[in-house]
Order: sequence, then C-alpha cells, then structure tokens
Amino acid sequence: MRRSRFTAYVASLLLAVGTVLTGTAAAQAADTAATGGYVALGDSYSSGLGAGSYLTSSGDCKRSTRAYPYLWAAANSPSSFDFTACSGARTSDVTASQLGPLNSSTSLVSITIGGNDAGFADIMTTCVLQSDSACVSRINTAKAFVDSTLPGRLDSVYSAIRTRAPSAHVVVLGYPRFYKLGVSTCLGLSETKRRALNDAADYIDAATEKRALDHGFTFGDVRPTFTGHEICSGDSWMQAVNWLNIPESYHPTAAGQSGGYLPVLNSVA
Repeated sequence: MRRSRFTAYVASLLLAVGTVLTGTAAAQAADTAATGGYVALGDSYSSGLGAGSYLTSSGDCKRSTRAYPYLWAAANSPSSFDFTACSGARTSDVTASQLGPLNSSTSLVSITIGGNDAGFADIMTTCVLQSDSACVSRINTAKAFVDSTLPGRLDSVYSAIRTRAPSAHVVVLGYPRFYKLGVSTCLGLSETKRRALNDAADYIDAATEKRALDHGFTFGDVRPTFTGHEICSGDSWMQAVNWLNIPESYHPTAAGQSGGYLPVLNSVA
C-alpha cells in the first residue's frame, strides 16, 4: 500500500514537472516567433478576402486588417511584419512575387496555398450553377489534380521558402469544411453538393498536410475550430454565396479569421 502511494506520488510529481516544462517550451517558442520577423504568404484565405476592412494599398490582393496574419502581428509585435498574401494566388504566384521579404532573420512564416491551383473558383461556380452530377464530376477532376500535380507544386513553394528563410518556423494552414451537413432547413445547395464540397476540402487538406510534414513544416488544421460554424450551422464563420460580391463567397468572415484561423496559428507559432 505504501509503495503504491509512493509510486502514485512520484508519477504525479513527474507529470506536474512535465506540464511546467511543456508550458515553458511553448512560451519560449512563442517568444522566438515574436522576436524575429514574420512573413505571411498565400492566397485569399490568408489575405482575408471575405473579412472586409481591406488595406487600400493592397489593391486586388484584398489584404484585410481582420485577417489572421494581421491580427497575430498586432498581438505579438514581431520585429518585422510583411503581409504578401494575395487573393487568387496560386503556387506559382507565391514563388514569383511573394517571397521577397524572406531572409535569414525571418522566424515565422505562415501560408495557405493550393486551392486555386486545384480550381477552387471553378468548382464553386460549377456546384452553385449546375447539377449534382456536374458538381461531383468537377470535384473528382480536382481530386485527380491533387493526386498528380499539386504535390510537386507545393514542394516547389516549400523548398523556396526554406532556401530563403533557413531558420524560420513555417506553418502551413489548411482549409475549413464549408457546410454543416444534415440540416434540412438550410436552403441553397443540395446535400449531395455540400457533402462533395466538404470531401474536397478534406482531400486537399490531407495532401497539403503530407507535403508540409515531409518538409519539416507544421500543419495547422482549421477544421476543428470551424466545426459548428460552417454554412448552414446557424452561426456561420463562412461567407455563403454572395451575389453582390461573388469573389467573397465561400471565404471566412472576420469571425472566421479571428475565431477559426488565429487560434490555430497561436497554438503552433
């Protein structure tokens, strides 16, 4: 009995010490990220399209002061902050025009990329305007692209980032699921289309995560934080089809950036 109590005491002590050390390591990692430069790369999910409050200087890139990179920089005061993410960007756009600020003193890089390469805009247009079968067919075409071509394109981007910023902690963030399923009162797309679109998000996230991890980067999965806040949830953090501003459709709102993306970056940065 005494030995069992002693063993339990030692185990609890080790657990407490481990918790303290883990917390200390996390705090040190956050301090390291904040003391160096932060560069935010990527597409519209990083630029903040859909969140409003766009920086005039960003033009068609639609960089928002409500986007998760801007919010993270405001809260953590890195030594420098370069926000080059741009709405509509593909992998080739990142390598061609977004990597300039990266250097040996960059300590944190974040990026979302790959959706436009896979035909995000065309998928959404097809699924909104055409039949269930046309929607599913277009998504299957995108999945084939994700299998055959996207990994190589992601490799090119990730390798370029590492070459230019050899010491940076690189966080690759994924895409959320779009719809809450099984909601009969939600008007708009059919359940077949909603499920297919969610599956497409899962598919590209899986491919992106694998490539990110293979490069030694961190993958930030935003699907858990967006759960309960999909379109049709009653508390959506995603823009539904916006006929007055089509480009903003299917993008995170300001709440999606602050409540969906920012906590994930905070947890791994």
